[in-house]
Amino acid sequence: MTEFYRDYLAVAVLMVAAVGMVVFMLGVGRLIRPSRAQGEKYIPYEAGSDPTGMFGQSNVRYYVFAILFVIFDVEAVFIFPWAVNVEEFAWFGFVEMTVFVSILTLGLVYAWRKGVLRWV
Repeated sequence: MTEFYRDYLAVAVLMVAAVGMVVFMLGVGRLIRPSRAQGEKYIPYEAGSDPTGMFGQSNVRYYVFAILFVIFDVEAVFIFPWAVNVEEFAWFGFVEMTVFVSILTLGLVYAWRKGVLRWV
């Protein structure tokens, strides 16, 4: 067996072990958990309100709040690598990151002034 195939064999063995562990854990969970049928468990849940049986409209604030969370989460993805290499970028990197953070801050201030962040 060549070194090339030996590397692929190692990957295949690890994949089989991973799948085996998942199957084992799911099987043990199936054996241990209780299996009593409960009617209330199967009703639909609509963001804290009672299900109506028809299409229920959610408040748009939930979606805007989620989008703001994603935006500031993506901001962290850009800021952390910049912070690690801040000396390498010098003043150009500082100015670019200042503009980036300023634009995001303006967006946050706009959302705050519009009342989007009020959870009422």
